[in-house]
Amino acid sequence: MKTALVQLSSMTPLSMSKHYVVEKLNKELPRDYEERTWRERLHYDSNGEVFIPLTMLKNSISAAAKYLSIQIPGKGKATYTKHFESGMIANNNIKLGIKKEDVIGEWVFVPSDGKRGGTTRVDKCFPRIDKWEGTAEFTILDDTITKDVFEMHVKEAGRFIGIGRFRPRNNGYYGRFNAEVLSWK
Repeated sequence: MKTALVQLSSMTPLSMSKHYVVEKLNKELPRDYEERTWRERLHYDSNGEVFIPLTMLKNSISAAAKYLSIQIPGKGKATYTKHFESGMIANNNIKLGIKKEDVIGEWVFVPSDGKRGGTTRVDKCFPRIDKWEGTAEFTILDDTITKDVFEMHVKEAGRFIGIGRFRPRNNGYYGRFNAEVLSWK
């Protein structure tokens, strides 16, 4: 079992789109509701500090493994994908040191059903964090994943998969990050 500390820093802005449910006020118009509640799309703790959920990071690296489909030397056609999916754990959320009240909003005209190509559109506001950084800790349970393999996959996750709303994996350009492995124990 290995533990890796990884320093992540933004290449592009980060935008989140967490699902939320907040009661509409009596006679509140849709635009007014959106203006009042859009920050609820952020992930934040009880103190209002914004964080990147550990599942976003885990899923990004697992998606990179699938995207790269690199074969394991000496294992025929087997790739690293299943080893990253089941043999790696993200241990912590990345606290960004930003309060939810300080995050800016970005108004976007999006399909009302949330599916690309929808016929009806509405204005929605999504949080945007232009610069961000933090340290993530991962536990590597599978010895097939070496330091070099892990480092390559986490770097490629930042370049080609990303995290959050409108990330490269979903035809966007937000959520790209640089990654540097600080330690491997």
